Amino acid sequence: MSARVDVPTRIQRAVTLAPRATQRERSHVNAIADHIAGDSSSLIRHNEAYPRDALILNSIVPTIAFAGAVEVAEQAWGIVERCIPAYGDDWWFTGLLAFIRQEQLRFDDAMSLSVASLAQEPAAGHSAHARAHAHYETGDHAAGVAWMDEWVAGDGARTESLSHFNWHAALHELSLGNTDSVRRRYETQLQPERLLGCRGLVDTGSLLYRWALTPGASDVPDIHGVTDHAGRDMLEHPPSPFVAMHSAVMLLALDDVPGLRGLADWAARHDHPAQREVVAPLASALALMGAGDPGAAADRLAVLQPQIRRLGGSDAQREIVEETRIAALLKADRWDEARVLLDARLDRRHSPRDARWRDSTFAADRA
Repeated sequence: MSARVDVPTRIQRAVTLAPRATQRERSHVNAIADHIAGDSSSLIRHNEAYPRDALILNSIVPTIAFAGAVEVAEQAWGIVERCIPAYGDDWWFTGLLAFIRQEQLRFDDAMSLSVASLAQEPAAGHSAHARAHAHYETGDHAAGVAWMDEWVAGDGARTESLSHFNWHAALHELSLGNTDSVRRRYETQLQPERLLGCRGLVDTGSLLYRWALTPGASDVPDIHGVTDHAGRDMLEHPPSPFVAMHSAVMLLALDDVPGLRGLADWAARHDHPAQREVVAPLASALALMGAGDPGAAADRLAVLQPQIRRLGGSDAQREIVEETRIAALLKADRWDEARVLLDARLDRRHSPRDARWRDSTFAADRA
């Protein structure tokens, strides 16, 4: 999304030159061209014929990037699993497989694969990303942030998308309730103007939003810095369902109910089924919350929750919707229901922030 090149011209040039190339190269070019035109089936067929074409496999299975040839995680898992014999212990593929394993909640396997890949290639971004998720999802926050800080400053210093890795470190700090560290990381590494494309919205915006929901949070930086940098078009016409999820919560943070209703109307008319079937009702639910009906918003979010995976991204990113539902329940004085969600989160992993959030519900309930 952040490429500053004339993509249509480059693709057309590649297609024009493809007849001079080998069969594999022609298949590669045509698969990419079809994918950009909206048909990803060619990517799948090319991968079946040439599983060791890592660029195509990377295009099929999204990790830090927000695009891929499949939207259902299990489909991506199957594609990667089928490629295992072709790659063996290749460090790049091992890192990709590590990311799949953490999505499958096989965190020990994910960590082992990540460590093995990083031992071969210490700068491996896929592997570091998988390890970041494994640390987070197991509540290993102190070790996670320590390792991430060391990696970002050392072996990973030249890796692309370092803002996302810094977001991971900040999420560990937020989970620990260490908002002073979150503030320092925001000021030094996650200012929205430092990030390209949708990164400011997805990484910095989500961090500020979740920080503001944290019990005892104060002096959270103004979300307008993120939304002004992103621009109204990204908020009102997000380029993917994943970005749309973040656009919706940013509009809620701005108290922009007309913007949420406009996003819901736009998504409801969209060609993409996830925009119509998930983004539109999500934006409508958040509009209810912004309009002063948090109970109705919480009920709609509960119905929608099983569909949120269709928006893409990771469990750690999609949690922003769950946290919004908790906030809605608290605003509606439905303390017991909020505690059920927080208890489930604490059962999944250790988090001083969530424990403090849960404790705050008892004080509010007695008030």
